Amino acid sequence: MEIIETLKELLTLENILDVLQEYKSFGPLPGFFLVVLEAFLPFLPLIVIVMANAAAFGLWYGFLISWTGTVVGASIVFLIVKKLRNRPWVKKFLEKEKVKSTMSWIERHGFGPIFLLFCFPFTPSFLINVVAGLSKMKYHTFFLALVAGKMVMIFTISYIGYDIVSFIREPIKTAIMLTIMFVLWYIGKIVEKKLQNSIKIGDE
Repeated sequence: MEIIETLKELLTLENILDVLQEYKSFGPLPGFFLVVLEAFLPFLPLIVIVMANAAAFGLWYGFLISWTGTVVGASIVFLIVKKLRNRPWVKKFLEKEKVKSTMSWIERHGFGPIFLLFCFPFTPSFLINVVAGLSKMKYHTFFLALVAGKMVMIFTISYIGYDIVSFIREPIKTAIMLTIMFVLWYIGKIVEKKLQNSIKIGDE
C-alpha cells in the first residue's frame, strides 16, 4: 500500500510532463504505454496521464495517443479474462447466484450500459473490463462500446489538459467544469460500489 501511495504522489501532472519531455526522443511511446499500463494497474491516475499527453502533444495528437492506449489496454485485459473464463476456479466463481445475475444483466443489455460506463471518467474501467470479460459478451460488442465510450471520455479530459491555462485563469469556466467532473465522479462511485458489492456478495 505504501508503494502505491508513493506512486500516486509522484505521478502528478508536472512530473509526468517532465517524463514525457525527458523521453521525447521516443515520441508518443511513453505516453501511450503509460495509458496501456493503467489498464492493468488501475491505481495509476489515468486522468492526469491523459491531461499530460494533451498538454505535451497537443489536443488532437494527445487525444489520439491516450485513446489508442486505453483501447489497447482494455482490450488486452478483456481478452485475458475471457481466456481464463473456462478455468475451474473461475467457473466456480461464476456459479454464484449474485455473480450469475450480474453477468446475465450485462449479457442482456450488451452495448448500451458498457458504452455509458466508459463515457464517465471516474467509473472503474478495470472492473468493467473484468466483468465484461467474465460474461458471454462478444469481443466485437465490447470493442465498439469501448471505442465509442472512451472517445467521449478521453476527449473531454484531453480538452481540459490542452487548455488547462484558460481553466486556471477563468474561475467561472473552472467552476462549471469542476461541477461536471464532480457529478461524473459521484455517478462513477455509485457504479463502482454496486459492481464491487455484486462481486463480493457472489464470492461469499
